Amino acid sequence: MRLWNLTLLTSKVYRRYFIRQASQKAKMSSKKIAVCQMTSIADKAQNLQVVGKLVDDAAKDGAQMIFFPEACDYICDNKNDIVKLAEPVLGGKIVGKYRELAAKHRVWLSMGGVHEKDESSPDKMFNTHIIIDSKGEIVQTYRKLHLFDVEIPEKNVRLKESDFSHPGAHVVTPVETPVGRIGMSICYDMRFPELSTALTTMGAEVLTYPSAFTKVTGAAHWHILLRSRAIENQTYVIAAAQTGQHNAKRQSYGHALCVDPWGEVLADCGEDAPGYKIAEISMEKLADVRRNMPVFQHRRRDIYSLYTLGLRKSLLPVHAPRTSRPNSPVQTVSGPTHVFGHVRIPDSCVFYKSKLSYAFVNLRCVIPGHVLVAPLRHAERNKDLTPEEADDFYRTIILVQKLMEKVHNTQSCTVTVQDGPDAGQTVKHLHCHVMPRKKGDFIDNDLIYLELSKHDQLKSGHPAKPARTLDEMQAEADFLKKELQKMLKEDSLCS
Repeated sequence: MRLWNLTLLTSKVYRRYFIRQASQKAKMSSKKIAVCQMTSIADKAQNLQVVGKLVDDAAKDGAQMIFFPEACDYICDNKNDIVKLAEPVLGGKIVGKYRELAAKHRVWLSMGGVHEKDESSPDKMFNTHIIIDSKGEIVQTYRKLHLFDVEIPEKNVRLKESDFSHPGAHVVTPVETPVGRIGMSICYDMRFPELSTALTTMGAEVLTYPSAFTKVTGAAHWHILLRSRAIENQTYVIAAAQTGQHNAKRQSYGHALCVDPWGEVLADCGEDAPGYKIAEISMEKLADVRRNMPVFQHRRRDIYSLYTLGLRKSLLPVHAPRTSRPNSPVQTVSGPTHVFGHVRIPDSCVFYKSKLSYAFVNLRCVIPGHVLVAPLRHAERNKDLTPEEADDFYRTIILVQKLMEKVHNTQSCTVTVQDGPDAGQTVKHLHCHVMPRKKGDFIDNDLIYLELSKHDQLKSGHPAKPARTLDEMQAEADFLKKELQKMLKEDSLCS
């Protein structure tokens, strides 16, 4: 009997210990966020005071990251004032104040979206979501992709963002923050589930939708849409909101929310303003949901696919301080290089060299495994090759294609040469793109050519595809060298 009681006591002690350990582990994996709500007006100074008070209070409550709604800087009742009051992200007074608040209180801020002045267009601006770190640095920006354009004449309803705003041009890859990897969107974007799914496939753990939802649409769809985005993507959803009467023409729904990956509402600010609610983001809870119902593993990529054509990882040049704007890694490298048109390719990025040709990894890949083959001698066009160079060039292409299909476990490749500027050639050095293909990697197979045509061109002052780091490229080249040696050895044994 004593032995039984001792065993029972011991088991209870151990159970309490493990429960306590699990509780401490859960707390360590949980991060506090504050989702805010306000009623912006046309007075920027007054709105800034509200933002400052919310940051101060939420920081004291232990929030590590604070989320503000769309138009947290101001809301006007006419197009002229909307555009006139817009400021640039860099050098703008309002964003400067937001950065000071983040640094002062040592918190991360999601400010989205603010009215960003477009220096090249006097009659329009951008709706821009900004993430600022606890040092006051701008980490990332996102320009709203989907503009809310509604016009119902019989109800005297007209609200068209396209009258005064440009749409963005990129999906932005998820941002690493203290509360998880955040997928950036704004308001109306939530009605387009393919955007949230694309962000989740890129690793988003939190989807954020700073919003200024109208009273009517909010009452009908707000909670349904946000809970749906959380459930289908198994992510947290944070949606800061505008609420109340902004002016005679504009009223917002409110109900700033935080939803967990199971679709449970963790925080709802109701219709009061200004205010905020604290919620905890638990990576353990997210992992449990995804493990217990692995929906992304069940997606039929052999039947359908989701491919993002316009993708951006780094800050837009217009948003990055000049001192921190990165140069192309192939232009700043030391050591042996190869001339490739107007740039130089580090020898460390070359994985194969023949007598007259070489193959190297790509700075900006259209798809995984996208590599290039070029003649060693500078030759601009196909017609500029000697017969010996042409023979060597195409033998190298065949070898590289075989390697890439083996490495990426495919049975197909897109092998293409853009021969001349009208064919899309941007580097004046003949080169062949070798891209291993899988069924469903593009919604429409020929979209690969559209992406190829813009993958290394400057559009609106920034690249359509994010540049890879030199370390990433060198690691891939080293891997391909080893795989090529294996393949050649296997071929020699079989012959």
